[in-house]
Amino acid sequence: MNKQQLASKIWESANKMRSKIEANEYKDYILGFIFYKFLSEKEVKYLKANDWTDEYLSELKEEDYETTQSIQKNLGYYIAYENLFSTWIEKGSDFSVSDVRDALSAFTRLVNPTHNSVFDGIFETLQTGLSKLGDSAASQTKSISDLIYLIKDIPMDGKQGYDVLGFIYEYLIEKFAANAGKKAGEFYTPHEVSLLMSEIVAEHLKDRDKIEIYDPTSGSGSLLINIGLSASKYIEGKNKIKYYAQELKQNTYNLTRMNLIMRGIEAYNIVTRNGDTLENDWPYFDENDPIGSYDPLYVDAVVSNPPYSQAWSPQDKETDPRYAGYGLAPKGKADYAFLLHDLYHLKPEGIMSIVLPHGVLFRGGEEGEIRKNLIEKNQIDTIIGLPANIFYGTGIPTIIIILKQKRANTDILFVDASKGFVKEGKNNKLRASDIKRIVDVVTRREDIDKFSRVVSRDEIRSNEYNLNIPRYVDSSEAAESWDIFSSMFGGIPNSEVELLNDYWKAFPTLKSSLLESTSSAYCRITCDDVKKAIKDHSDIKGFENKFKDAFDGLDEYLHDALIMQMDNINISKKEEALAENIFSRLAGIPLVDKYEAYQLLDDDWANIAIDLEIIQTEGFSATRVVDPNMVIKKKDNKEQEVQEGWKGRIIPFELVQKILLSDESKSIEDKETRLSEISSEYEEAFDNLSEEEKELECVNEDSFVFTEVKKALKNDSVDSETKEKLKSVMALNTEEKGLKSEIKKEKALLEERTKEIIENLSDEQIVLLLREKWINLLINNLMQLPERIVSDLVSKVEALSKKYDSTLAELENEIESTERELSKMIDELEGNEFDMLGLAEFKKLLGGE
Repeated sequence: MNKQQLASKIWESANKMRSKIEANEYKDYILGFIFYKFLSEKEVKYLKANDWTDEYLSELKEEDYETTQSIQKNLGYYIAYENLFSTWIEKGSDFSVSDVRDALSAFTRLVNPTHNSVFDGIFETLQTGLSKLGDSAASQTKSISDLIYLIKDIPMDGKQGYDVLGFIYEYLIEKFAANAGKKAGEFYTPHEVSLLMSEIVAEHLKDRDKIEIYDPTSGSGSLLINIGLSASKYIEGKNKIKYYAQELKQNTYNLTRMNLIMRGIEAYNIVTRNGDTLENDWPYFDENDPIGSYDPLYVDAVVSNPPYSQAWSPQDKETDPRYAGYGLAPKGKADYAFLLHDLYHLKPEGIMSIVLPHGVLFRGGEEGEIRKNLIEKNQIDTIIGLPANIFYGTGIPTIIIILKQKRANTDILFVDASKGFVKEGKNNKLRASDIKRIVDVVTRREDIDKFSRVVSRDEIRSNEYNLNIPRYVDSSEAAESWDIFSSMFGGIPNSEVELLNDYWKAFPTLKSSLLESTSSAYCRITCDDVKKAIKDHSDIKGFENKFKDAFDGLDEYLHDALIMQMDNINISKKEEALAENIFSRLAGIPLVDKYEAYQLLDDDWANIAIDLEIIQTEGFSATRVVDPNMVIKKKDNKEQEVQEGWKGRIIPFELVQKILLSDESKSIEDKETRLSEISSEYEEAFDNLSEEEKELECVNEDSFVFTEVKKALKNDSVDSETKEKLKSVMALNTEEKGLKSEIKKEKALLEERTKEIIENLSDEQIVLLLREKWINLLINNLMQLPERIVSDLVSKVEALSKKYDSTLAELENEIESTERELSKMIDELEGNEFDMLGLAEFKKLLGGE
């Protein structure tokens, strides 16, 4: 299974296994064991690269001082054979919780002193939490055994960028965050927010040969890692990024270190600290070497998502260089204390990105003074308003502020990105197109109506340094207005027609074909069928043809870019190259939102990238691999994983059946269509029964009981006409049974045949199928964009037509006519004296008298 499927399987099982343990706590156990597995396999890999074989691994003992020293020197730690993760698995039923306790204790003791900052105490959370996994040693052993068997199949090597381990680790952290409520904010920044910040920062740093980045509230370390991944797209070579991280909570600090280490980052590029960022700034020196280790820490980028509006103590901070010249944040809200801390550690040409609550933009007092100083010192570059409810555990509106130490310009870019998202469960989520749109507008500093605006410092001064986004960017939808003249006399106001100006510019003669003036300010629609008139118009046909022409040759471009280079594509960079090609094709096409096209690309790219990763990792032969389709089924009140058919590792069964087995697939499809027809014919046969026939024992409510139908056909008391009806029903039943049997057999044969075909595909057939899966699907989706635009115009014009279709005078006439008809009907009613008095009063209300 691919990395998404494996991650999903592990999460579902782990979530069930945690039972009553809180998600926020359980994550530390499963992630801790994943990390221990990683270290064990890394050591085994190192040994095998140095002439060790499996048969000699059992000789890996602590008493072998020379080997122990060599491993410690090269890896920074040492794990004896008896404590390896693979040894735990080999022990089977002999494995116990004591094996884990002994292994973790030995690991702590055998860390190379030069690597203490990376490994010291890294398993403390796991070690102290083992007792929470059960009430006894036996129950703890079972819980741990279940856990290690769950994660044993996670591949740990990251060749060709196929970082399964990193993906699964991030996936699990996000899932635990989604289930951890308010505590999620302690360790996780949503991946999409992290990616948005990363892309903006990476763009600023793209011309550097090597960089240093710092997160003073690092949580799980995911934000730092995403910055590194984005920046690495622009940096040639490996190990060119140095990571600094600080985190207050011990268990979360351990997550940071584990995450960084498992991403293959060298130990010398990881500098971490467990401490209070505001109370104890990054240490300038090591107490053992105060002169040689002096380092005030200035970096190329600082990124952070600190706890929002946290209480802190500004007492005795007046002389703290971080806050000098700006002011001290109020003790009830540390937001600006974190911001100024980040800014202080930034190099002159650096960039910082911080997530904060919306209130920092307009709150007064000490915060207002700090904000004023930041503006006057020209250090606020961009403010991005995010959608509400985007962070786990809080629904408060949040923003991203981009700051720089040195800027050439003095304005501030405001971006209201609060409207672009997709809802997933309880939370809102940025889409790839939302992120791309924001990054593009930030890097280009563009003014876009209702989305972004570059604002001068003078205007901000005139607003008394209030940075509230709605003051500068109005993203609200215009309220619908009703024209009084049109409401009374009909017709469409020209002012409302002009709201569709973008369409009229794109389709120059369409407006005059649809509308004619009735006065200087009003017009009317001249066609009976608006939809047909628009879709058949020459401007629309020309637009559709121009769009098709723009994408002429895209299939061959994608073939060369994806299929011909599948073995060596840089997957992390390829999507942007494809996007630029699509954007260039759309440059001369009006109305089409290029970010909508980007979203279509990204939706498909998610699957294409998985296939490419597998091919680059396992080779081209992976396209011919068929895997068991494993599903969870309940048996004897227990869930079991069982095989249910097969599935292609890369080539889907459905695709092979559509392209290479179309006749067999059509045969099954026709039979299934006939089955659905039989269901309708049963209903028709039932409706044709008389009321008396519906009382027969072979009829049950609205269906037939076929065992009783057989008896009825042999019953002499049933008349011949009824028997004829029942015979046709019985014939349908016989046909239905035959079809179901045939479909079952044909499906089994089709699956067997599909499996055989995939395993024996020729190279030419694989290319044909990959073109269909990767290329044709994307092109077909892109070709729907003009239709969406035209349909949108049709609905807008139809809405305009209906809006003033009936005047108030006409509605009044209809009401009067209805009242007269109702009054006449009342005259025909009879009743007692009280009924008649009531009806008479009702007639008065209707105006009948």
